[in-house]
Amino acid sequence: MEFNDFKELAKVRQSCRDYDPDREVEIEKLQTCLDTMKLAPSACNAQPYYYYIVHGDNAKIISKYLQLGKMNSFTKDVNAFAIVTEENYNLTAKIGSKVKNQDFKSVDIGISTAYFTAEATTLGLSTCVIGWFDEEKIQKFLNTKSRIRLIIAIGYAKNEEIREKKRKTSDALYKIISEDL
Repeated sequence: MEFNDFKELAKVRQSCRDYDPDREVEIEKLQTCLDTMKLAPSACNAQPYYYYIVHGDNAKIISKYLQLGKMNSFTKDVNAFAIVTEENYNLTAKIGSKVKNQDFKSVDIGISTAYFTAEATTLGLSTCVIGWFDEEKIQKFLNTKSRIRLIIAIGYAKNEEIREKKRKTSDALYKIISEDL
């Protein structure tokens, strides 16, 4: 998929909850998403995150840790996940975070996720960012004590129809302040 501008890409990127279980995600496409994610800006270039890609049969194990009650039942059909953990700041970002009382880690994780999911969209993949999961079981599976911040479901949508985006009004989201106002 080719896009001439970012707004065009933003219009078609959406959270998918209906995946084709028979279409495997190519490792090369996952690698491309990771390469693009590495380009995301980060406070003091700290990059306080780590991505685990879980693919194939192991994705079935992870999907069980996402299905709490009826929540996230669609993940049974997902055959690739990116699990994003929160890692330490570098010294400069750590000091800046304390001085400014800002959580730069969450911001940086969000930006890297946006880059990853946008690249996935350009490659014809569908994604869904998930925040509801059994963190302890996934930590054990990955053999990590790092905080798991989010998980990205990755696959091919069964239905590629683009839904209408329902968003707040412009007045509810922003104000332009300039000399002319």
